Amino acid sequence: MTGVKELMGQSVWDAHGVWVGHIVDVRVKRSRDTGLQSHTLMGLLVSANRAPWLLSVTPEPDGSFGWISRLATKVLYARCTYVPWEIVDAYGDGEVHIKGSRKDLERV
Repeated sequence: MTGVKELMGQSVWDAHGVWVGHIVDVRVKRSRDTGLQSHTLMGLLVSANRAPWLLSVTPEPDGSFGWISRLATKVLYARCTYVPWEIVDAYGDGEVHIKGSRKDLERV
């Protein structure tokens, strides 16, 4: 499996060859099994605007955002699209291909 860091910035294409955008964030679910922490990749946050990724808008260590980061995140991520990991068909070489159409994806 590709690591999260390798996914960041990759181009996402739908089944019809339409460009969806670049991966700017990932959504993971943390589970604790037998005392070990593991993470499951739930989906990708994709934007046609690369600014959020380039600006490295990230939460504080406690998981919260400062007010400036919250404002920047709302503005920069306003037109992002959520791609559930279940619909990812293939990935590698800087590209992610999904099953289905861009039109069917949920806007965040």
